[in-house]
Amino acid sequence: MYKTTMQEQRCYRLAAVGLGLLCVLLLTAIILLWIQFNHLAAERDQLQTSYTNLTAERDQLQTSYNNRTMERDRLQTSEEGWVNFNFSLYYVSTEKKIWNESRDDCRERGSDLLMINKRERERDNQKAWIGLSDAETEGVWKWVDGSELITGFWETEEPNIYGDEDCVINDWNWADYPCNRQFNWICEKRILMTV
Repeated sequence: MYKTTMQEQRCYRLAAVGLGLLCVLLLTAIILLWIQFNHLAAERDQLQTSYTNLTAERDQLQTSYNNRTMERDRLQTSEEGWVNFNFSLYYVSTEKKIWNESRDDCRERGSDLLMINKRERERDNQKAWIGLSDAETEGVWKWVDGSELITGFWETEEPNIYGDEDCVINDWNWADYPCNRQFNWICEKRILMTV
């Protein structure tokens, strides 16, 4: 009977060690699963926050888009005599005035004389006042917004500053003329797009 008891003890010990190892393995698996669960929960929360932020941004962009579309439609339909091109509206007069009166007319229309900074904007070959002058300081050409001329598209031998020529007309290329001469004029109104 003594041998049986020893064998039983040995079996119990082996069973206890096996159960102990099994418990350690199960505990390790539970800890690893808990860590993975917490990691996935944190990632889910981060994705949910990103989704919420992106949804709010999408809604804001949609509202901005809708506002811009309504503003565009309003400008296209309500500005008689104006031409919409490249985020600006242009008005070409049918009458002739001196430079200051032309600028005043543009201002009454909520705009100013045309400022040309790209070659394609001056394809019109009609002589018309644009918003460039050196009336303030001779030889220093400034736009109506106060910025100095960087690149000009002058006619050959222009500006020639002959006979108090302080204002500029667009006639395919530019020429300086006395500001008291009468020409058509071109107004420009920039379409402001707000976000």
